[in-house]
Amino acid sequence: MTTAHRNLVRPRPLPAIAHSALLTGRLLRALWRMPTFLVIGLVQPVIWLLLFGQLFRSVVHLPGFAPGSGGFLRFLTPGVVMMTALFASAWAGTTYLQDIDRGVMDRLLTSPAGRGAMMCATMTYQAIQSVIQSLVIVGIALLAGARFPGGVPGVGVTVLAAVLLTLIFSALSNAVALLTRQQATLIAISQFTTLPLMFLSSAVMDLHLAPGWVGNVAAYNPLEWAVVAARQAMVPGTDWGTAGAHLGMLAAAAVVMGFLATRAFRAYRKSA
Repeated sequence: MTTAHRNLVRPRPLPAIAHSALLTGRLLRALWRMPTFLVIGLVQPVIWLLLFGQLFRSVVHLPGFAPGSGGFLRFLTPGVVMMTALFASAWAGTTYLQDIDRGVMDRLLTSPAGRGAMMCATMTYQAIQSVIQSLVIVGIALLAGARFPGGVPGVGVTVLAAVLLTLIFSALSNAVALLTRQQATLIAISQFTTLPLMFLSSAVMDLHLAPGWVGNVAAYNPLEWAVVAARQAMVPGTDWGTAGAHLGMLAAAAVVMGFLATRAFRAYRKSA
């Protein structure tokens, strides 16, 4: 067989986008067969939304609370959407840990699929879940009586902010999984990061009612960026400049985290 003939029959490698799509499809098929985790992930947000929304509805009357908030339920909904995205994406690395335990990860690393495609697939998978959960939460809030003057564009910005936040922390979770290979370590780091980030933001309470240092720290908190973008998009008279600036910061952080998480594959291979 001549060299030219061998080149003709040799299968051409799929591009990175195709690899990402195939690997994402693998994860989505598993979700389709077992949607329980997606449903369970909505239980806690619904409790937050309905219970906290009623329990703290009078807080909007406190001096200093955001004027024109339109009720605590409308104020709370973007925060619940972002907290759901944060907590769900913090567990994204468990997919890698399962692949490592089953030997799937080593087989994937010897396949034509690139490291970037592997990372992109898991991040896309988490983003798709985030879209579904965000829309469900907004729908429940509407049924509970919340009204969002921002309309469909406002909901779209909210979902986009949730997706970008998911990309950031799913990449971080994947990197931790590759570097540590330990479920207990991933759980500990997830708890150590998510809870402080939640309380150091305006997800559940207006920062005007918090100590000044909390607001200073929140300015560097990606969760706060997502909450601010969503709230700005949902209120009447949207400040699209502020919303766009916070979405831009989220997008930049997602790109950086995705790049750094992909490089974690090198550490994994060296320690294999």
